[in-house]
Amino acid sequence: MPAEQLKAGDTIGVAAPCYVVEENKYDKSFAALSAMGFRIKKSDNLHKDTYGFSASEEERAGDFNRMIADKEVRMLLFGGGSVSNEILPWLDFENIRRNPKFILSYSDGTTLLDAIYARTGLVTYYGQKPSTFADLTVYNQRQFWSHFVDESPAVFEPNSEWTTICGGSGEGILVGGYLENFGLLLGSQYFACRSDRKHLLFLEDYYDYHKPADVSRYLSHIEQSGFLENVTGLIFGHYSDSAQSELSARLERFGRRNRIPVVACDDFGHGVNNAILPIGVSARLDADARNLVFGAA
Repeated sequence: MPAEQLKAGDTIGVAAPCYVVEENKYDKSFAALSAMGFRIKKSDNLHKDTYGFSASEEERAGDFNRMIADKEVRMLLFGGGSVSNEILPWLDFENIRRNPKFILSYSDGTTLLDAIYARTGLVTYYGQKPSTFADLTVYNQRQFWSHFVDESPAVFEPNSEWTTICGGSGEGILVGGYLENFGLLLGSQYFACRSDRKHLLFLEDYYDYHKPADVSRYLSHIEQSGFLENVTGLIFGHYSDSAQSELSARLERFGRRNRIPVVACDDFGHGVNNAILPIGVSARLDADARNLVFGAA
């Protein structure tokens, strides 16, 4: 069963499955979420640095599993990092299936969001992290509200100009997230999507982390996987504040070679706009009209 919409007084759990959070780093975020009417519960090992860069796998997975089982927690929110894949063997997927709640993250959180959807069927949410709320824009707040408080949106709301790279349309189940994490997850036992279903792929990367050649490497990995046979379109999110002709050319080759529509925008990813995309929801992309409709497949 799906998670129920949030209301004032509900508790949002904040954990750190991907990295270690410095003391007081989220103070402004917690204050903003409290002002929005929510209670905050921090995981036991949020600030623990057993490995220097994070708590141990068992500590982080334990926090995650306890937050999921906690009846008081209605949403689990966490940020990016580098080591989310370490805790996959320790996650209690049956616990997640029995206790559906909103799970929201981005970047390195991609690994957990897609694995949870693939293993349990629960819709998970890509696009925002705790620090999103430290300096909350009107658009980002509206995105949060529309997915988790009001009725779920029927159409994606843009806040940037969409660029059609390869025209056409496609529909399927939305999956994706940060390019590197999604590529690494492909072929693992934690992401065995049904081959009889079509998928609509969304990806994002960030210029400061990966140059166009690096992006091309991961796109090639996806192209060489069997998964791409069931992909009907690609939505690529924010990459840099300046135009990147090499990336645009690579995305065009990706679309034409695989005969799928491709669009690019600055609405989700590591930029100012932190739009939310639900992993596991049916959707239809019209690259020529430059829109995305939820619940259309």
